[in-house]
Amino acid sequence: MDVEAADLSLAAVAGAIADPARSRMLCALLDGRARTATELAALADIGASSASGHFARLREQGLVEMLVQGRHRYYRLTNAQVAQALEALLLLTQHSAVPFKPNTPSALRQARTCYDHCAGEVAVKLHDALLKAGWLNEQGKDYVISERGVESLNALGIDVDAVCQQRRRLAYACLDWSERAPHIGGALGAALLELMLKRGWVSRHLDSRALKLTAKGVGGMAKVFGV
Repeated sequence: MDVEAADLSLAAVAGAIADPARSRMLCALLDGRARTATELAALADIGASSASGHFARLREQGLVEMLVQGRHRYYRLTNAQVAQALEALLLLTQHSAVPFKPNTPSALRQARTCYDHCAGEVAVKLHDALLKAGWLNEQGKDYVISERGVESLNALGIDVDAVCQQRRRLAYACLDWSERAPHIGGALGAALLELMLKRGWVSRHLDSRALKLTAKGVGGMAKVFGV
């Protein structure tokens, strides 16, 4: 990229950040979580029609990406580099971003079922732990199980071959609506929930989709997954 092109690119990115409504949206996403278009519009104190234009500008400059899940559209920062740049700018202003505060009931927020897999704080931590341990590798929008993952999951009692042969997606990042971060969906997500129930790490509520993390589960999850 030549000097003139670099200057123009910098000006375009700076212009996208400079608008007060867009800067409020970006700061709201600094915690790494995703937020709905409606939430971001409310935070920026603008209408939905105006927000769509702002989202388009931010996406055009590579500052945010859009995730579609069901009827909802979520936005999050594109990568860590964007977050670092915003943090550096906030240092100049001597202000910090306001942290995200979920309003989900605590029982549902800790652990719950999301169709046939686990969601909530516990599930998000499990997702992050499996990626960090190298049991899962990203492949486009899905995950594949690594050789280490196959060996480790089989040792836990999960029949990986049977899981892989199911006529459905093996594993993917399912955006958690309370944590606004991904947990594991797909056949592997269902197998992990089945394992957690079988080992008594979580128990079902009779009249709710909330799951209770048991004392046995606290120790088991920490020992096996480090969460």
